[in-house]
Amino acid sequence: MINTDRLKNKFSQLVRIDSISKHEKKIALNLAETLSRLGGNVCFDNSADSTGSDTGNLIVKFKGNVDADPMFLSGHMDTVNPGINVKPVFKDGIFKSDGTTILGADDKSALAIIIEVLKVIFENKLKHPPLEIIFTTCEEIGLLGAKHLDMSLIDSKFGYILDSTDTEGIATNAPAANKLIIKVSGKSAHAGGEPEKGVNALSIAAKAIADLKIGRIDHETTCNFGTIKGGTATNIVPDFIVLQGEVRSHDKNKLLDVTSLIKKSFINAAGEFALEDFTPDISFHIEEDFPATDIPKDSLVVKLAQKASSNLGRTMMTKNIGGGADANILFGKGIMPGVIGTGMKDVHTVNEWIKLDDMVHSGRLLLEIIKIYISGR
Repeated sequence: MINTDRLKNKFSQLVRIDSISKHEKKIALNLAETLSRLGGNVCFDNSADSTGSDTGNLIVKFKGNVDADPMFLSGHMDTVNPGINVKPVFKDGIFKSDGTTILGADDKSALAIIIEVLKVIFENKLKHPPLEIIFTTCEEIGLLGAKHLDMSLIDSKFGYILDSTDTEGIATNAPAANKLIIKVSGKSAHAGGEPEKGVNALSIAAKAIADLKIGRIDHETTCNFGTIKGGTATNIVPDFIVLQGEVRSHDKNKLLDVTSLIKKSFINAAGEFALEDFTPDISFHIEEDFPATDIPKDSLVVKLAQKASSNLGRTMMTKNIGGGADANILFGKGIMPGVIGTGMKDVHTVNEWIKLDDMVHSGRLLLEIIKIYISGR
């Protein structure tokens, strides 16, 4: 029942609306108008005060026509750069950009699919539970919209987030992550005249990192330093360096252990560069970026997705993933999210692409999930 041409046109329209993180207002208003016309009760939360976006998260509720607990459907509205003035190209059943920008299938394919599913439900008067649509902001810059989502507006205890590539997989396990900001304070000196009087903050950081295992730690743990800033000129020994990094793991104890090793390595390195009259200083800011997701394989979200996929002649495998998503945040807030794919490929690059057929399948999967869910009530 998915209207392929309508889905194609909606996706093409949405990717043309600029919505870089923190600038989602234009697409949010477009989506709100569309969902309001379908009969949804539209509201925005106050998350913009905390995220810095020009709009809050969009929450839209549709009353059910059967006696069932509500279900949510979700995607995020923001995209990464380069994402301004996207010009979608459709050829041989595949959407791409013109090569100068991303396409925006991450995650506008989700938005288009959810809208099409709702249109099919209402125009065919299909039975459905109460449905909550959650379209978040600032997902790409730290899951900020989900982190500041006003949970008093959410009634659902389970649902589906469309934000993955694999149309035959459901993500059940994702790691927790710690965000690290490490400040290294050394001592400045003239780099050519008297470098021995200085303490090079960059050298301290380099020594600390060299003594650590970075990248893949084991099958469920990773570590990375992504940015480093500091120094003032090539002829001055740098006295201040700031590094930003992260540790991720599916195992809470490993997350703590690797984080602790990093702290120890930087402290030890600082000690090696101490002068008689000066000791370098290391300060750490460590915070939980997102909690782990651990959805039981026999949970409702998994069983519904697997049964629906089987009914459509496909398989649905549970997956462990290494990335974080809105699902991590919602799971930490007591909601059971199933992350399913739309078929988007090569995301966050100018080579991003998606098959229309995969979006159609994702829409059919959601419709089948809803059908199975209410049939068991």
